[in-house]
Amino acid sequence: MNDQLRSDRPLWTPDHAKIAATRMAAFTAYARTVSGRSLDSYAALHGWSVDAPEQFWTAIWDFCGVIGEPGAGPVLVDAQKMPGARWFPDARLNFAQNLLRDCDNADALVFWGENKVKCTVSRAELWRQVAQFAAALRESGIVSGDRVAAYLPNMPEAVVAMLAAASLGATFTSASPDFGVQGVLDRFGQIEPKLLIASDGYWYNGKAVDLQPKLAELVPRLPSVRQLIVAPYLNQEADALAANLPKAMSWTRFIARHAAATEIEFVPLPFNHPLYIMYSSGTTGVPKCIVHGAGGTLLQHLKEHQLHTDVREGDRLFYFTTCGWMMWNWLISGLASGATLLLYDGSPFVERGRILWDYAQNERMSHFGTSAKYLDALIKTGLKPKHAYDLSALRVMTSTGSPLAPERFDDVYADIKSDLQLSSISGGTDIISCFVLGSPTLPVWRGEIQCQGLGLAVDVWDDQGQSIRGEKGELVCLRPFPSMPVGFWNDPAGKKYQAAYFERFPGVWHHGDFCEMTEHDGLIIHGRSDATLNPGGVRIGTAEIYRQVEKLPEVAESIVIGQDWDSDVRIILFVKLQEGIELDDGLTARIKRLVRDNASPRHVPAKILQVADIPRTKSGKIVELAVRNIVHGQPVKNLEALANPEALAAFADRNELSD
Repeated sequence: MNDQLRSDRPLWTPDHAKIAATRMAAFTAYARTVSGRSLDSYAALHGWSVDAPEQFWTAIWDFCGVIGEPGAGPVLVDAQKMPGARWFPDARLNFAQNLLRDCDNADALVFWGENKVKCTVSRAELWRQVAQFAAALRESGIVSGDRVAAYLPNMPEAVVAMLAAASLGATFTSASPDFGVQGVLDRFGQIEPKLLIASDGYWYNGKAVDLQPKLAELVPRLPSVRQLIVAPYLNQEADALAANLPKAMSWTRFIARHAAATEIEFVPLPFNHPLYIMYSSGTTGVPKCIVHGAGGTLLQHLKEHQLHTDVREGDRLFYFTTCGWMMWNWLISGLASGATLLLYDGSPFVERGRILWDYAQNERMSHFGTSAKYLDALIKTGLKPKHAYDLSALRVMTSTGSPLAPERFDDVYADIKSDLQLSSISGGTDIISCFVLGSPTLPVWRGEIQCQGLGLAVDVWDDQGQSIRGEKGELVCLRPFPSMPVGFWNDPAGKKYQAAYFERFPGVWHHGDFCEMTEHDGLIIHGRSDATLNPGGVRIGTAEIYRQVEKLPEVAESIVIGQDWDSDVRIILFVKLQEGIELDDGLTARIKRLVRDNASPRHVPAKILQVADIPRTKSGKIVELAVRNIVHGQPVKNLEALANPEALAAFADRNELSD
């Protein structure tokens, strides 16, 4: 079927019983009493949420049971300012207290480190570990406002460290251990952490990776760090390892004096108190340090988990992520909704690509979160989890990182599970959450993100700032929302912050996604605006080409750019093929024909070239702008942001691009 023709019926529709059981349905009933409106559809609920933001966000606070004092004053001050609006200015709360609300023997964390390490941490044990670590942090001089940095795998110690830091009011930041030394320095060096927590190493694809050489080089170049805490992962002899590293102490020794600690002193803090420092991808320069407040992060995550993703008490929530991606922060907030967090660190393709599905079955996973690229790769392995595993507990699957192709929607329902809420979600590090995502009360349409997030006045604008439907344009948000960044680090006048989001359309958040609103009030993302192709003056989203090219079994992956050529732009496609396959005239012709037939003649690449690998960031996103710079002989400013910078060499000085 022509890919431009969409199905006239949804791929999945929840029945009345399923809808009635959702947290979204319960909230809608609660919102009717608060608003005095009928709210008889999602569109009506969303309309109220953006028209009456003070009512809506107060309702989220109350419905989700936020622990804290909202304050007697107004919920929103300077609502007309964007940026500049202030939420819950008189509130006091502690983020960690909201995540540690239960202290029983139910599972809080389950951890699989590939097939090498497995452990389970109860809620009571998590509380005890946080109490110990928080007491040790306090003794070491960590106070509210200090920065605590983690260079850790996605392991329980990362969760403990974050919660302990947040309980004191310290600001937490993290990077995954596959980052190189310069990549860590580019991030942590800007924010000057007082304490650094790292592991001795990690497992990847069955191999042990020793972190000690990196730590020996890194710590002396971070003069703000007073102490390095080493968490054992590869080797339990952490005391001996720490003795060989500067300023180092093992995790066990660090908490030893506080083994009897059982109480946690949760410092009550303002709504906008800095909780996290996140980082932009850094492929166009030193990463921007994005500061996120505790209250906005908490409210937004509670809303997204409970309402949009239907996380309920006792659910078992998984996201395939590292500590260097915002989805880790999103995952950890699941504790505030009573979920058990299923943590995984390492390659998703050990055990012949089956390990995540072993995990899903064995741990009764209710929510499976991953990236579109993982789903692309999974399909090409030929594994069909629907037929090989008991996935009866699985209700929701989420995908982000890049647009999810329409064919992947088909594959999920055919090969993973037919009765499932499949939510393609999109937002980003910038807002530590989503602008557009799913709802358990709405149908899933092929190739579409289900809905706009509640409380977010999302729209699609053309270049003149006019709202459009059924056409491609810019994703914008017209009104303030609580999880907007507090600001950028070392940007006291807010100039970098203003330039990042409000320069294109003053007073309106411009997100940088090229997208369109559908007739179902859903959204289709066509790629990043700054990577949009413009041959002959016609804007083309890169995702439209990827959708077609990666249908072919010979193509493992691809990346497309626009090359300046003859006073215009021509489309250049690079393909990574399956092992043992060479690009020949026949395959080139098939690729062009597929793109022409299913997209348009304007989408057809002028050149198709083979490369051995596709460069990507540490979080797995392909870097179209870096490739474009290389092709045009321009420098890539921050190679440390890339997981595989050596791949860029294959794009430089290609003779094929000179004619």
